[in-house]
Amino acid sequence: MEKKLSKASRMLEPSPIQELSHLAQRSGAVNLAEGFPDFPAPASLKAAAVHAICSDLNQYRHVQGICEILGDKMKERYGIDVDCLTDFVVCCGQSEAFAASIFSIINHGDEVILFDPAYETYESCIYLAGGIPVYVPLEPPNWDLNKEIFMKYFTSRTKAVVLNSPHNPTGKMFTKDELEIIAEACINIDCFAITDEVYEYITYDKQKHISLASLNGMQERTIITSSLSKTFSVTGWRIGWACAPKNIASAIRNIHVKITDSAPAPFQQAALSALRSVQSYFISLKIDYEAKRDFVVNLLTDLGFKIRFKPQGSFFIFAELPDYLKLSDIEFVKKLIEKAGVAVVPGCGFFHSDPLNCENYQKRYIRFAFCKSEETLNAAARNMKLIVDKGGRLNFED
Repeated sequence: MEKKLSKASRMLEPSPIQELSHLAQRSGAVNLAEGFPDFPAPASLKAAAVHAICSDLNQYRHVQGICEILGDKMKERYGIDVDCLTDFVVCCGQSEAFAASIFSIINHGDEVILFDPAYETYESCIYLAGGIPVYVPLEPPNWDLNKEIFMKYFTSRTKAVVLNSPHNPTGKMFTKDELEIIAEACINIDCFAITDEVYEYITYDKQKHISLASLNGMQERTIITSSLSKTFSVTGWRIGWACAPKNIASAIRNIHVKITDSAPAPFQQAALSALRSVQSYFISLKIDYEAKRDFVVNLLTDLGFKIRFKPQGSFFIFAELPDYLKLSDIEFVKKLIEKAGVAVVPGCGFFHSDPLNCENYQKRYIRFAFCKSEETLNAAARNMKLIVDKGGRLNFED
């Protein structure tokens, strides 16, 4: 019966990141591959979730208070005025919010512009909607957006631009000038923008996140997606949202309701506690993650990795392999699991050029997730140092 499966299902392949995580689990490797924390979520959030369950908030439910708090934060952080009753859709994580957003605006043959390297889920949603992903390469090592190159990718079929900032996998935060370039293009071409802002609170070195929707002329055409997952270390709760003008949000809501009906009710209730967190929580979040970032950057630098771009946000480091290692990214990842018991992600999975014509640098990047406990990060460091030779180089020879 396999031949009777849909074209869409046969087109999608298993996530290499999840496959590596499963391999790490089977082999007992330290997992720096997948982007989820391995330390406890805040105790107050867990208590709120338990209380909601014990209070029998376990049926289909929409907790309007979430939208009201989010609306206040939009105004406070970005100067964006929204209608809390009409402009938010609470979904099963940012992933569903993004998928429902794509399904609400993309028709067969529409083109969607993304910035390369890119998180893999975006492409899958676009394909499932019948759209065509179009990748604009960011320029290493700082992953800059070149306006002249960017504009060449627009056609009469361009329907939307997808922006992820802070960016996975590079940790880049798009600058105000780059956001202005994107905004100008969207307005002139008259297309949508969909933003993934799940790392909006995880920024470093006094960098401040700017929402694309806050720029002149952009709120009316921008769908913001975000979630609790990264900020509050609850990736399994699946509480996310889309924020868009009323008519767009209505279309997203209709799709969301047909697919999942509602996000998990007790976790929606607990989200109220999370979103009401005091400012000191967000300050501590940045301080803790910045220390983890610096720990891994120093470790990799000592091992000869080239960190020509220090992450400005998110919790990933996109590092170039040391010159002394002549392995590809995939070969390196397999060797690191086998010899050091540490799992990471090959960078090629985030690039989307033709493999036969891709730039050499696309096979030389490795993504390290540092959203881990001190114990996990120290274990990874110890394991990697065990295979270092007298010259301070990683040695995969027996």
